[in-house]
Amino acid sequence: MAQQDSFLKLKGRIGDLTFYKTKNGHQVREKGGVSAQRIATDPKYQRTRENNADFATASLAAKHLRDALRPLILMTYDPRMPNRLGSRMLRVVRADAEHVRGERQVLPQHLAILRRFNFNAAATLSNTLFASVSAVVDAVAGTVQVTVPGIQPATKLAKPLEATHFQFVAGAATLDFSEEGESTLSMAQSAELDVKQLTTEESTLALPLPADAGLPIVVVFGVTFYIADGGRSYGLNNGAYNPMAIINITV
Repeated sequence: MAQQDSFLKLKGRIGDLTFYKTKNGHQVREKGGVSAQRIATDPKYQRTRENNADFATASLAAKHLRDALRPLILMTYDPRMPNRLGSRMLRVVRADAEHVRGERQVLPQHLAILRRFNFNAAATLSNTLFASVSAVVDAVAGTVQVTVPGIQPATKLAKPLEATHFQFVAGAATLDFSEEGESTLSMAQSAELDVKQLTTEESTLALPLPADAGLPIVVVFGVTFYIADGGRSYGLNNGAYNPMAIINITV
């Protein structure tokens, strides 16, 4: 390892050289590591290739799920969500005992691992809405119903201080993780509800889907918060306060 012996105190990378500071002074090292060619061909890196293949499968499946649910995900905000979802999807891939390492797939029977995944880690559904939300799925008929019981917002809803209204939002999607597969999304939302009202009525959100599609169905539920101003409603802080979570997976 080389050490700089001059008045030039560089930090960062120049070409294949990286300059950095340590307790022993400013030092420099050349870019190293195992080449991609060696990882791809050397028998010693067989486990690495298998892990990389499983990771790639999980990443592609996670992207497909994000794409399928994008209109719902855009209602909330969490810049680390793609990484968290990728890690959860990797658990789904690794649960596959039918294929060998490196060839494992996202199998429908393991998608339950995604249940209770929160798309906003800073505002989880269980810490925002203190009520039991139910989902009834009839895959043959292609119907999904999400029911929210009547609540007292003052005690059953952890709302932002500036919020004046809130809304229940639900979505259901058929999931096709094949290479050219297409998912179908259905969405519904309640009326905007005043946070100051004593109680709300029970809300039932109907989500029609293709009948008997033979595909897994994911159900997502969330709460969106608004502030009323001049007769109009505006979302709060780009959705940072809005919880959105997977509440049901039917295969």
